Amino acid sequence: MTKTLHAVRGMNDILPDEAEVWENFDVIIRDWLKGYGYRPIRLPIVEPTPLFRRAIGEVTDIVEKEMYSFEDALNGEKLTLRPEGTAGCVRAAIQHGLTVGGGRRLWYQGPMFRHERPQKGRYRQFHQVGVEALGFAGPDIDAELIVMGARLWGQLGLADVRLELNSLGSAEERASHRAALIAYLEKHEDALDEDGRRRLHSNPLRILDTKNPALQEIAEAAPKLLDHLGDASRAHFETVQAMLDDAGIAYRVNHRLVRGLDYYNRTVFEWVTDRLGAQGTVCAGGRYDTLVEQLGGKPLPAAGFAMGVERLLALWLEGGEAEYAIARPAPDVYVVHQGERAQRLAFRAAETLRDVGLNILLHCGEEGSFKSQMRKADASGAQLALVIGDDEAAAMEVSIKPLRGGGAQQRAPFAVLAEAVLDTLHGSSDDHDSHGMIEPENAGQDAGVKDGSV
Repeated sequence: MTKTLHAVRGMNDILPDEAEVWENFDVIIRDWLKGYGYRPIRLPIVEPTPLFRRAIGEVTDIVEKEMYSFEDALNGEKLTLRPEGTAGCVRAAIQHGLTVGGGRRLWYQGPMFRHERPQKGRYRQFHQVGVEALGFAGPDIDAELIVMGARLWGQLGLADVRLELNSLGSAEERASHRAALIAYLEKHEDALDEDGRRRLHSNPLRILDTKNPALQEIAEAAPKLLDHLGDASRAHFETVQAMLDDAGIAYRVNHRLVRGLDYYNRTVFEWVTDRLGAQGTVCAGGRYDTLVEQLGGKPLPAAGFAMGVERLLALWLEGGEAEYAIARPAPDVYVVHQGERAQRLAFRAAETLRDVGLNILLHCGEEGSFKSQMRKADASGAQLALVIGDDEAAAMEVSIKPLRGGGAQQRAPFAVLAEAVLDTLHGSSDDHDSHGMIEPENAGQDAGVKDGSV
């Protein structure tokens, strides 16, 4: 017996019931981003490996441990499944001239890939919505990106997502802080774990973000980057906070918030929750003013964020407006039929009703009895069943049976099918005869079909 194959662990199928939730979420996301002037961009899933090494940083967990990289068998090029979206978006903007001619607001969505141990809220293939604002230098865009998140949480009904905020300053200010941090950590080197000792001189800022409980006291007492900010960086950060205060957005300044990618500077932020266990970050971002130049473009300020779709959907279904999220679309009409001639007329009837914008589910496959088909019609959630048997097919008529809210079954000539169905769906109290609804004894008067042929 052939062995059954399964999806790769941590790369999950999204089945129809869940996929419909994702579609509802997508509609909200598109409308939300349109309200802030963001335009969509679609990016490749595979990018050159050097793009991520240059953008994210050599001494990061993503580059060191998590990227799915391989060599192209055709030309030997080193390629990587994208682990995040900002680097690819900036690459595309430079390549296609989107970094000239004023600011650009761009957004994208899709799968990202990281090789790590799968757990709830953390998968090898996961999905993100990314938002990038290119060409905006002021603190107002930082504040807008944060306020955008707050608005989305309100639309999703998420009340327990909180904001953490920090400033990483400029490269020079980080260098000053780095020297003080190394000097401090060297005094505690014996207490550092393996990762901490490895990063002590290569990327000491990441030690502040450690999740090791044994290092929390050391990290908390470390020199603070905020104490090394110059006047310009401090003023920028204070303005961001003032604008958030004006917008009524609560936040906590977290001096240990550093983010896991090397391209960030000045404002960084995370939206976090306690409802997802260890994977509590649902949205994170900040400024990356040097990345465009770093990837070969002319200097250009930029900022953005990314949201984890799986994590947000888990919150939405658990405590947000779950009833809207899981509402399944039902067809307007379910078409049942029996007999070869009835099947052909049913096929035409379904297309005729789709022409006027209705959602139609046509019974296909094994014919089954009218009784079994009607059970399926009722289970589909449709408002009406369109019933076509030998009698209806011979007379070029259809029977319209309400499935919700009562009402008598009616028959109508095929020539006025759309009007009759729309009339029934809309619950009109008009005289059905005005739409051609007729009694069985008057059947067969379809002038548009010779001899009643289908």
